[in-house]
Amino acid sequence: MRKIVFVFLLGFLIQGIAQSTNSKQKYNVLFIVADDLTATAVSSYENIAGSTPNIDKLASEGTRYTHAYSQYPVCGPSRASLMFGYYPNATQTYGYVSGREQVGADRKSWSQLFKDNGYFTARVSKIYHMGVPIDIETGSNGQDDAASWTEHFNSQGPEWQAEGEAELVQNNPFGDIPRKGGNVMTIVKADGDDLLHSDGKTAEKTIELIRKHKNEPFFLAVGMVRPHVPFVAPKSYFEPFPHSQIVLPPKVQNDWDDIPARGINYVTSVNGEMTEEQEKKAVAAYYASVSYMDAQVGKILNSLKEEGLEDNTIVIFTSDHGFHLGEHRFWMKVSLHEESVRVPLIIKMPGKEAAVCHSFTELLDLYPTVSELAGLQYSKNIQGKSIANTLENPDVEVRDMAFSVSQGGKSFLIRTKKWAYIQYDEDAGSGMELFDMEYDPKQYNNLAYNPQYDEVMKEMQSRLWAKLKEVRNNDLNIQYGVNDTTP
Repeated sequence: MRKIVFVFLLGFLIQGIAQSTNSKQKYNVLFIVADDLTATAVSSYENIAGSTPNIDKLASEGTRYTHAYSQYPVCGPSRASLMFGYYPNATQTYGYVSGREQVGADRKSWSQLFKDNGYFTARVSKIYHMGVPIDIETGSNGQDDAASWTEHFNSQGPEWQAEGEAELVQNNPFGDIPRKGGNVMTIVKADGDDLLHSDGKTAEKTIELIRKHKNEPFFLAVGMVRPHVPFVAPKSYFEPFPHSQIVLPPKVQNDWDDIPARGINYVTSVNGEMTEEQEKKAVAAYYASVSYMDAQVGKILNSLKEEGLEDNTIVIFTSDHGFHLGEHRFWMKVSLHEESVRVPLIIKMPGKEAAVCHSFTELLDLYPTVSELAGLQYSKNIQGKSIANTLENPDVEVRDMAFSVSQGGKSFLIRTKKWAYIQYDEDAGSGMELFDMEYDPKQYNNLAYNPQYDEVMKEMQSRLWAKLKEVRNNDLNIQYGVNDTTP
């Protein structure tokens, strides 16, 4: 009898240890990604003119990364890179696609890895590429990857067609365009409340999923479409941002004279024929859109607390890339200048102290980082680097530079603490830019053709070639079908 009791107790103890170990690995994951959110618009970074109290609160509780960079300052390629963990130049993913077509069926996305390890995985709204506003208006899946999710949900909204006070603040961006959506800056101070619009619906669905799946491990990927144009939000969010009080970036005389033609952004105050008042209205509307998005993030984070899940959920907040708000009279994204490629990034890990980390970080680092934090083994072939140890010690330098590309993978950025080096074409035939980021953080003085900086140029070009070689070594694995589904 005692032997039976002993065996029973031993089995119970072993089961308890196994469950305890398993529970440590089964952290929930809440991944929130905004669309076109530049770090310069988040008040916990450097912009006191903006208002992001909920993102700021998360930053005060987690680790805030000051040097996080997108790998491609356009939605589709950036999202494919961060979800699959490869640089765009390795997978040749430059367009409005999910990236699955390039990496193949055998390679697991970030969320797919969690799904295959017993997690409920759901996409709410835009994670892979969706056309904004078209796919939001129609409720389409966009360029989704079905293998990544247990379930997916789209958040349909009226976008630029919302009822309310509307205005187009680009007079001639790509020809004669009336009030309409697409990649133009239309402002709508909308009638009605938060739930009439996509991000309000996204928050509501996310909260529903948190409550429904709180007793099982989940990976929720939540995509906010604001502040992507059109700048649409309930009119109350515009009230704190009267455009007359907006201070625009300085206008430097002959600013474009030392920027190569390829470095002049595709949307500018010049080709948009924007007046100064329109510029101020655009910035104010962007801030209002950010404020609306921030309020929805707050609702989601509050639901975690209400359901008692804060101590068992890894929370990540970031954006797919940045956005120009009139710097150099540039607007939108695409460029490799700082405002377009730098993003906010916050990771809140249960049990870790709040901190600020200045190590360079790339968005494709999220895949290995969060997988490691959750105790999951991931493929050794993905190109991201885990930054999990920065949550223990924020002074750790995981990377000493960031690498981004644009314009079909033919324009390159090497960003170190001291320098930002941009090269157009591999032979630099379309020009180069070099900025001293310590003394010229807003990038007004291109030093690339100054003989005093010849040695710096040689060093930066050497670093670029070394990085391209590193990236393309993995390209061979993809091209010839090397399977990376096992660690």
